Amino acid sequence: MIRSNQRSEGTRTKFAVVTILVFACLAVLSATSCAQSLTGRWVAIGPTLENGEVQKAILELTQSGTDVEGKIAALGYGVSLKGTVSGNHFELFAVEWNGKDPFLVGDVVKGELRLSKGLGHYTIRPATPADSFPKLAYLEPPALHKLPPNGLALTPPMGWNSWNLFKSKIDDQTVRTIADAMVSSRMRDAGYLYVNIDDTWEGVRDAQGNIQPNHKFPDMKALASYIHSKGLKLGIYSSPGSHTCGGYTASYAHEEQDAKTFAAWGIDYLKYDWCSAANIYKNDALQPVYQKMGSALLATGRPIVFSLCEGGLGNVERWGTDVGANLWRTTGDIGDSWKSMIGNVEQQVKTAPYAGPGHWNDPDMLEIGNGHMTDDEYRTHMSLWALVAAPLLAGNDIRNMTEATKAILLNMEVIAIDQDPLGRQASPVKNGDLETWIKPLANGSVAVGVVNLGPTAAMATVNANDLNLSGAVEKARDLWTHADVQFKGGTYSTMVSPHGVVLLKVSAK
Repeated sequence: MIRSNQRSEGTRTKFAVVTILVFACLAVLSATSCAQSLTGRWVAIGPTLENGEVQKAILELTQSGTDVEGKIAALGYGVSLKGTVSGNHFELFAVEWNGKDPFLVGDVVKGELRLSKGLGHYTIRPATPADSFPKLAYLEPPALHKLPPNGLALTPPMGWNSWNLFKSKIDDQTVRTIADAMVSSRMRDAGYLYVNIDDTWEGVRDAQGNIQPNHKFPDMKALASYIHSKGLKLGIYSSPGSHTCGGYTASYAHEEQDAKTFAAWGIDYLKYDWCSAANIYKNDALQPVYQKMGSALLATGRPIVFSLCEGGLGNVERWGTDVGANLWRTTGDIGDSWKSMIGNVEQQVKTAPYAGPGHWNDPDMLEIGNGHMTDDEYRTHMSLWALVAAPLLAGNDIRNMTEATKAILLNMEVIAIDQDPLGRQASPVKNGDLETWIKPLANGSVAVGVVNLGPTAAMATVNANDLNLSGAVEKARDLWTHADVQFKGGTYSTMVSPHGVVLLKVSAK
C-alpha cells in the first residue's frame, strides 16, 4: 500500500492512491492480481447493546493462495475459521460449530471487509494495537467430582423459548403475553410448562456484583411471579464466560452469586451457553466449568433444570449427568429449514445410549410454525423429536398460530411418545429415501416412524418382525390420522409424501 508522509495533503493523497490502484488493476489480465489479501488482524465494530457495551469482534486471518484460516473472538464467543477466497470474495466456516453453511460471507472492498452474511450491521476494518479485549483474570476450573442428580426432568422438558422467533426483540411484556397464550391455546395443558427467556435480558452488575436485568425486564422477580400464577415456570439464560453469545454480561467469576440471584427471582430453568468461555478455556475444560454452575444451582436448594448449550462439543453426552445437567445440546443451532432440522436429528444417533429420565440429548428447539417448512415437514420435525426423546421447546409465536400449527404442537398422541417414562431414544435404519426409527415404550409397545427423505411420494412398509415385539401385532394406530390401521400378513404399507412421515404406535398381544 502507498502511504503519504504529508498529512496536509491527506485528501489529495488518498485520491491519488485510489487512482493508482484502479489503473493498476485495469492494467493486469488476471482479476486475482488485484485482489486484496485477507491476511491480517481485523476489528469488527457493531451496534451498542442495551447494557451500554459496544459489540466488537477481532478476526485474525491468514490467506495462502485461495485458502483462508484463522479465528474470530468476540465478547460473546470465540471460534476457529476456515474457508476460501476467490478474487476479493470470501466464504468462511466456523470449525467448532460443524457448520455446513458459511458463517461469514463477503468481499474485501477498499481495505474493509463488507459482509453479505454474518455479524449483522458491523463495520470491519484493519485492527490497530488499541483494538483488543480487556484481559480477564484466569480462574482455574474446579476439580472434577460427580454431582448428585437434582431429580428434575424425568421426561424431556416441554415449553417455549424466545430465541428462534424474537432473538434480541424480547421483553417483559412480550413474555407475559406469551404466557397468556400458552394458557389460552392449551399449550400449558398439553405439558408445555417452561417459558424460557434466551439471551439479551442482561444488564450490568451493581456495586455488590449482583447481575441486574436491563431496561427490557424492569422486575424479573415480578415477572416470575406472573408466570407462576399461570401455572407455568420461568427459564433464563447465561454463560460461563464473561459475556453471552450476544455480548451481554455473563456469569464468569460470579457463578454462585448468579445462581443465588436466579433462585431469589424464582427461576426454574437455566440455559447455560458456552459462548465466550471459549476465549478463556480450551474444550477439555468443558466438564469442570459446567460443573461449577451445576454445583452452584444445587446449593441454592431451588429446583432449577440445568440445560447445557455447548454445540455438542467435548462428548458432552458422556459426562453431562455428572455435572448436574438435565439436558445438553448435541448439535449446532437449528434453522427453520428441512436441511437443518434433518441434519440435527441425524446427529442424535451416536448419543442415543446416554438418554434417559433426568438426562436428555437436545437437538435444539422446535421451529414448527415459523413458516419456512411445509406442514408435512413440520409433522416430520415433531415426530422425530418425539422419537429421539428430545426436549419439546416451541420457538414460534404461539399468540398467533394457524390451525395446522396447533394440530402439530398439540397432538397429544405424539407428545405421549416423547414423554414416555421409559425414556429410550430411537435410532434409524435407512432404506433408500426411507428412514425407519423404532422407539421402545414403557408398556412394551413401540413407536415406529418412517420418514421420506426424498422429493417424491414413496411406499413405506413396516414389518412386524422388525419391531422386537413380545408377540404378534394386536393393535396399530396412526398418530397423525388418529386412526387404527391393520397389519396384514405381518406388514403394514402406506404412501408417505415427500419429506413426510408416518408415525405408528404398535402393540403386541
